Amino acid sequence: MKRSNFVVGSLITISALTACQTPDKPVAKSLINFQYMDSATKPGDNFYRFINGKWQDTATIPGTETGVGGFLDVENRKKDRLKEIVASVADGKQKDGSIEQKVGDFYLSGMDSTTIEGRGYDPVKPTLQQVFSLTGPKDIMKFVAEQHTLNNNFLFNQGFGADDKNSSMNIAVYGQGGLGLPERDYYFKTDAATQNVVNAYKAFVSKAFELTGDDSLTANKKMNAVYDLEKKLAASHRTAIELRDPQSNYNKFAVKDLNKMEHAFAWETTLADMGVKTDSVNVQQPAFFKTVDQLLTSAPIDTWKAYFQFHVIENAAPALSSAFVNARFAYVKALTGQQAMKPRWERMVRNLDGNLGEALGELYVKKYFTEADKKRMLELVNNLQIAFENRINKLDWMSDSTKAVAKEKLHAFLKKIGYPDKWRDYSKVNIDKSKYFENLVSCGKNEYQYQLNKVGKPVDRTEWAMTPPTVNAYYNPTFNEIVFPAGILQFPFFDPQADDAINYGGIGMVIGHEMTHGFDDQGAQYDKDGNMRNWWKKVDAPKFKAKADLVNTLYDSFTIQDTIHLQGKLTTGENMADIGGIAIAYDAFKLTKQGKDTVRIDGLRPDERFFVSFAQCWRFKLKPESERMYVNIDPHSPSMYRVNGPLMNFTPFYTTFNLQPGEKMFVPEDKRINIW
Repeated sequence: MKRSNFVVGSLITISALTACQTPDKPVAKSLINFQYMDSATKPGDNFYRFINGKWQDTATIPGTETGVGGFLDVENRKKDRLKEIVASVADGKQKDGSIEQKVGDFYLSGMDSTTIEGRGYDPVKPTLQQVFSLTGPKDIMKFVAEQHTLNNNFLFNQGFGADDKNSSMNIAVYGQGGLGLPERDYYFKTDAATQNVVNAYKAFVSKAFELTGDDSLTANKKMNAVYDLEKKLAASHRTAIELRDPQSNYNKFAVKDLNKMEHAFAWETTLADMGVKTDSVNVQQPAFFKTVDQLLTSAPIDTWKAYFQFHVIENAAPALSSAFVNARFAYVKALTGQQAMKPRWERMVRNLDGNLGEALGELYVKKYFTEADKKRMLELVNNLQIAFENRINKLDWMSDSTKAVAKEKLHAFLKKIGYPDKWRDYSKVNIDKSKYFENLVSCGKNEYQYQLNKVGKPVDRTEWAMTPPTVNAYYNPTFNEIVFPAGILQFPFFDPQADDAINYGGIGMVIGHEMTHGFDDQGAQYDKDGNMRNWWKKVDAPKFKAKADLVNTLYDSFTIQDTIHLQGKLTTGENMADIGGIAIAYDAFKLTKQGKDTVRIDGLRPDERFFVSFAQCWRFKLKPESERMYVNIDPHSPSMYRVNGPLMNFTPFYTTFNLQPGEKMFVPEDKRINIW
């Protein structure tokens, strides 16, 4: 799932933009940030900097953040709204059992720092006693299974969802896990930046042991044992790039066969202990589970005890006393560059969204998302579908028979906007305003049971994978759906009162991006019903791959911090979606009345306004540490390349801004990448 956009000879200059001529039609508020533009940069050299350069040079990142920019502006606006909502129901006057009571009391329990501080790490002492009593593989797997029923994915990852090759039915899915660092390569890279993160992680591991009673010598010894065990697990992990291949991640096994292959893991018993009743599962990375099985018997039991002791503490740390919270944050600081912890209220609002997300979302949309907003968004989505179909019809590299199937898939998109048609039931969640840790446990149990109940049952396509307040969007290949939560439907992405150029350059590009995911290097492997099936005519597949290779080569050439190259193969799908997204959004914009005329607003012609809106949406500045981390693990390219990469391949942009040979973004027309 991906949780993961003309007037010939017109060259806009800063002076023309900032002239802000009287618009031919009124605009309720300023929608273009002229003051952020960089007069020293030509549009054809670096359009991102042309629109955002002054902001990029002067913006400061708050100590509590790892970055700042358009997305964070929307996120902060949403958080303030949620804070107001939560405060209004955290008054002790709500009906017992209502979502208002549960949201309000969960928040109050998390804000009760006095009680949390006084409890220290008492909440996890019973779990630690379980760890200390482990004697061998059988005990280990029983403990791991119990933690999974609490929604703690210890040692491996477990999920429940649509079967990639039978998308109408749910299946249990098992994937690699068990690491404390972000991904496998952190255990093997030797550069200074990576080692700084590794050392901070090791310090956190040692500190966790000391905080639970070990002396420094013992803590250091345990830390080394834990790190060495994790490194052995990491060696069996697939790389971030390898994980992008859905075919290799689909390995359906009969449980009885797995049980014969991996005796210590004891699949039948472990699944039974987790409540998973099924005769077959998808083991996404079999080599990882083979390694786990071997380590269960080869690694000393004291090493496993230390490993689980740490991960119990690490998992619970945000809900324990400040000593644990601060120890964890010291590692986060080295990893991301974040200098100061977020205020407690903000952490509690985020935890609410993560644990009672649809209850909180129901309160959010009642106040901040209207049916008119939903209708306006649906109009945009439908218009982009028309534009996308037109583009498919004009493709010169795809055969007619494959085009026909592609259009069937396009029109089969399930479109979800704002919030679910039916809300989650939280009646089995018990919330006590004086017991924060127990509230988290109750939420975890409820979530696990909700997911577990899917196994072997038909898929519910009304389900959402993001909460309504989420500032994001996604395409899900097994549902063949595009989803736009209410949280992202705010300016600069979307404003129901804005002119079409603003909305199509903003949320229109996001819509086009998500639509293109249905046809990127991963999404193109799924049919209109969400089944992983080859629907391509044989002659078309190599042409599509050749275009994907061009995308990879281009993005491999981009760098951050002067010398760090992007990973084209890691970001292929998102880059393809960016390139397709802006093209589809532009074509859809040209179907509107404003897109067909030349009437100026703020001194800008409609096409100029469209591209400026697009570029200012992706304004973002990251801490260097976070930037390095995301290049290692994030399938999205940095913001500057999410703007410049698509535009340097889009001819209408050249026409609008009169790009000429010799300018840094200029690519000869016959070399521009045009996929969808």
